Amino acid sequence: MTADAFGGFYRNKTVLVTGHTGFKGSWLALWLERLGARVVGYALDPPSEPSNFEACRIGRRIADIRGDVRNAALLAATIREHRPDLVFHLAAQALVRRSFDAPAATFDVNLMGTVNVLEAAIRGESVRAVVSITSDKAYRNQEWPWGYRETDLLGGADPYSASKGCAELAVASYQDWTVQQKLGRTAPLPIASTRAGNVVGGGDWARDRLIPDIARAVAAGADITIRNPEATRPWQHVLEPLSGYLWLGARLAAEGLRHAEPWNFGPNGGDPVTVGTLVTRVLEQWAPPKTRLLLERDESGAESTLLHLDCSKAQHRLGWRLAWNVDATIDAIVAWYVAYLADPAADMTPFALQQIEQYTRDAAGQRLPWSATAPQE
Repeated sequence: MTADAFGGFYRNKTVLVTGHTGFKGSWLALWLERLGARVVGYALDPPSEPSNFEACRIGRRIADIRGDVRNAALLAATIREHRPDLVFHLAAQALVRRSFDAPAATFDVNLMGTVNVLEAAIRGESVRAVVSITSDKAYRNQEWPWGYRETDLLGGADPYSASKGCAELAVASYQDWTVQQKLGRTAPLPIASTRAGNVVGGGDWARDRLIPDIARAVAAGADITIRNPEATRPWQHVLEPLSGYLWLGARLAAEGLRHAEPWNFGPNGGDPVTVGTLVTRVLEQWAPPKTRLLLERDESGAESTLLHLDCSKAQHRLGWRLAWNVDATIDAIVAWYVAYLADPAADMTPFALQQIEQYTRDAAGQRLPWSATAPQE
């Protein structure tokens, strides 16, 4: 069933994924490979040890190019050589707290890296569509109780949020046909941006992220301390936004500029889940004998307490919505880490593909369009 998702659109397509060694990028590369695509990855070394990229042996099966998105020349050469049909741009400095320590580098990677990818793609004659991934934190957070829409103000006080808002402005500029013509494009290139909330799932080992912190604590038999337990987040399994990115990419390539816009992907309504509730439910499911939950208030003001998206646009125009509820998400997360920690040397590819297959079956059971429907070329 998985190979037939998205109507088989990605079969025999060449797809460039920047940031393929990261958490979301590695899952995307794995899924694209399962869909029959020829995957070209462009990224720095994996940002953590261990990593989903290494656990699933992804570098052994795809074109694995190590490069910085700030290296415009290497990006352009990669696209000229491999001639991708589509580009998914995920490479980024992705941590809010790190952005306070390195604000200039955060802007350089997230803004100028995006500019470099867009210019290389526009000049690449083979490229039919670009999906540039930013973040829900690209919005100027005003602590509203309702979700942010794609037309709301961008920007943020912290360097990470501000850099993502800047990346969105860059995407909007390079969508312009006049700009594309100046770069030598002979036909308009559809470019879309995507904004997703807090993404969780197996294989994430980044520092200062909730699920990896739990996994490390359980593996070490240590307690887990969390900050801002009352903060709500738009929790979603990593496969959820990736299904949106893949469906949007197929629609962009097939239908052109109609979908060349910003898109939100995340939970739309439902009961908000706090940080404390999520951790409690993960630990109840996992039942580690030596790990307790400790609460610690964060007075730094580094992160907001309320931020979620209005995803009505994706729901109504793309027929996209979440396939898994919070319980199914927690089940998948715990299952991945339990399997990995049972044998860290084992190849996690079969297990990860089983989760992709289950997710696709569940989406098909809910008749989500991407699980079977092909966009019309």
